[in-house]
Amino acid sequence: MTSETEHPVVSASTDSHSAFLKIRNYLQQRIIGQEKLVDSLLIALLADGHLLVEGAPGLAKTTAIKELANVLEGDFHRLQFTPDLLPGDLTGTDVYRPETGEFVFQQGPLFHNLILADEINRAPAKVQSALLEAMGERQITVGRTTYTLPSPFLVMATQNPIEQEGTYPLPEAQLDRFLMHVMIDYPSAEHENAILELARKQAAEQYEPRATPMQLSNMEVKHAQKAILGLHMAAPVQEYLVQLVLASRDPSPYSEQLARWISYGGSPRATIALDRCSRAHAWLHGRDYVSPEDVQAVAYEVLRHRILLSYEAEADGVTSDKIIAALIQNTPVG
Repeated sequence: MTSETEHPVVSASTDSHSAFLKIRNYLQQRIIGQEKLVDSLLIALLADGHLLVEGAPGLAKTTAIKELANVLEGDFHRLQFTPDLLPGDLTGTDVYRPETGEFVFQQGPLFHNLILADEINRAPAKVQSALLEAMGERQITVGRTTYTLPSPFLVMATQNPIEQEGTYPLPEAQLDRFLMHVMIDYPSAEHENAILELARKQAAEQYEPRATPMQLSNMEVKHAQKAILGLHMAAPVQEYLVQLVLASRDPSPYSEQLARWISYGGSPRATIALDRCSRAHAWLHGRDYVSPEDVQAVAYEVLRHRILLSYEAEADGVTSDKIIAALIQNTPVG
């Protein structure tokens, strides 16, 4: 992990940055072998966006956001998505009170700061749409009344890549609502041993009072979110960022084969997401400027779910990650 002393942050947000580094260190100790997931969660929080995480069961997806909730000033709610779920089960509904003869709004589980939408692809389209509308608008409308959701508001949705029977895959247009799409894999043998040791330690600790970790206030989160917007991005870096997204739409100037593999590329929302995530990555690593390496570091998570492959690409076994690697390799820097 990069320390503050290696890359000092020259900004008014030094205190917030120090707090985020401590949070990052704490999460990496609790979620072993999933550094990409930890960093992506913090980047999503800094960039004020939402996360789609895909990985096999047992890879600490639920643990990650629960541990993040432990160190934030806010509340957490887990939603298990099932085929019989209704939109009102997420948003809440108007409940009739016979004693007063009035309808009173009863808030649903979306009125929490951190939401885990577990196996989002197991719920039908109406339920997915209700969640994605809340993610995009930060508000929900029930009847004639609109209710504002709390701030910060972060949704981490998970997908299980193993069992696809009885699922409702998210359409590409809805996937675009997610800031990042993170793919996680099994840990290494070294990390597996560390996980085993941690599990034993936690099993023993459950009989003892657990020390409360430091908490990050909502004000510190807002200061950090504002700080990343103030990071310096040189004109050539911004041009590189834009060209990378444009190349995802039309890579024919670089490669005719790439052009045959892509049906649709990143939307302007992808450009905004890449900018925000690049800034958050630079800030989290202690820099007050954005480099091309910051753009490349988050490009896979930002573009992975926004590139629609052609039938030819699918037939050839080409993945979005392979295309992104080719785009990074072919798009000139500066």
